[in-house]
Amino acid sequence: MHFRWRARRDLLSPHAVTSSFSTAWLRGDASALAFLSDDYRHREARARAVAAAASRTVSPALLDVLAAQNARLAPSPARERNLALLARPGTVAVVTGQQMGLFLGPLYTLYKAASAIVTARALQEETGRPCVPVFWLQTEDHDLPEIDHCFIPRRGGGPCRVALELPDAATSRAPIAHRHLGPSVLPALATLRAELGAEPHAEEFLSLLEQAYRPEATLASAFTDVLSSLFADEGLVFLDPRDARLAPLAAPVHRFALQEAGTLSAVLAARVEALDRAGYTVQVHVRPGSPLSFFSPDALEGPRYRLDPAEAGAWSLVGHPEDSAITQDALHAALEREPLRFTTSALLRPLLQDTWLPTAAYVGGPGELAYFAQLAPLYAHAGQPMPLAIPRARFRVLDDRARRWLGKVGLQPDEVNVPRDALLTRLATRDAPESLETPEALEARLFGAFSSELERVAGQVSAVDANLQDALRRTRGTVRVAVSRLTGRYRRALARRDATAAEQVDRLRTFLFPQDAPQERVLGLPYFACHIGARAFTKGVLDACVPFHGDSKDLTP
Repeated sequence: MHFRWRARRDLLSPHAVTSSFSTAWLRGDASALAFLSDDYRHREARARAVAAAASRTVSPALLDVLAAQNARLAPSPARERNLALLARPGTVAVVTGQQMGLFLGPLYTLYKAASAIVTARALQEETGRPCVPVFWLQTEDHDLPEIDHCFIPRRGGGPCRVALELPDAATSRAPIAHRHLGPSVLPALATLRAELGAEPHAEEFLSLLEQAYRPEATLASAFTDVLSSLFADEGLVFLDPRDARLAPLAAPVHRFALQEAGTLSAVLAARVEALDRAGYTVQVHVRPGSPLSFFSPDALEGPRYRLDPAEAGAWSLVGHPEDSAITQDALHAALEREPLRFTTSALLRPLLQDTWLPTAAYVGGPGELAYFAQLAPLYAHAGQPMPLAIPRARFRVLDDRARRWLGKVGLQPDEVNVPRDALLTRLATRDAPESLETPEALEARLFGAFSSELERVAGQVSAVDANLQDALRRTRGTVRVAVSRLTGRYRRALARRDATAAEQVDRLRTFLFPQDAPQERVLGLPYFACHIGARAFTKGVLDACVPFHGDSKDLTP
């Protein structure tokens, strides 16, 4: 199955879920480029980044752990070749990563992996140097409410939310690496079968999910099993940093974060102020004087806490129920003795990643690009060059059902990306007799006529009694409110005029613009894999990815 794609120049859409920084950066605004280079657009700069990364090598200890971690995944000769390439001097990496969303989370997870693969191929072709795509599993994160669910489109109403029932999800602080799925994954899988079992490719994909997502499995292992199966032919390599064998390799980065906490927080805070002055929303908050590491005081696999400066030579554990503190000496001793107690924050993770790997480029989404704008002072203080920042592919899938629904209501895909009532009103007035006005025209006509007459009266009454002007102003306000209410009722009546159109609009919005957000940020893979085929969809995305290309595209399988 082949996908056709069409670029969509919608970077400036008010409905796009991007930070103000990433929007400006993708557009090429000079003020954004002052914080994060767009060198990925230029072939010479890409060559320099690859050459710089090629001067670094992967340590034998990391190679051993990588081999062991990837050996448990779906068989892949391509992945084995890539692991062998990483052991060779001169090989570079293109890295991406993501949290462990249930059933792979939103579609953009797949798009990030595909973008890293295509980018690695392109850099290797351009430079002649071996380039390996690596997926960094963000298992150190602890935000369960962001990942314990998946959305699939539903024929009627909004998208169907399929979720784990985890009572402590909102309060859990333990890294995701140690979180087991538990028995609630079984009803979640049953919901997928009930909703998608009739789709032509359902059995193949749902069986894959059921093999991976078992109650005794962790969120991370199930996620990795499925994603590695989808990209086995491409040789995508997976790296889980939350591994006891890797903790000693992470210790120098955490030691740097602890020893330089004051300086790093100061330079990063200055960066935040500069971004704020430039008018950009800051993605990651910087705590004054705090290191960029989390610490787990109670157990190696237990809750993790940020550290705040306390009295001289001590740190407080932010949010710890016992309001605990730890001395500087005790913290450094813990790092030497049990480095697995330390985990990275969003700002420290890229530095750890690029310390371990010969990273030529990182492929990220809009949010990651925004916090990459904060990273330059951190890399400079560590004496390490930043890799290329490359935007991931962004897609909107228009399958046969979506195209059929669009045809029935006579809309283009971009026209769906407006509020529901406004869209229904547009359809009602478009198909209504010419005598029916739009709500805006009706309001302008009614209030315009009254306002003109009121102006004429105002000239008369001022000659009689100047105090009547206040009464006229109050009357004007009262009538405006009344006309607005009438117009609102008229708008809603138009919206209810065609129940069939309303049903078709709801289907389209559930599919193309669910929850008033881009499709790729809400809907997950299960529907598309069951309807189109998991490999066919994955291959279609890979074929549609254009290296070093940040525009959104429509995919038409």
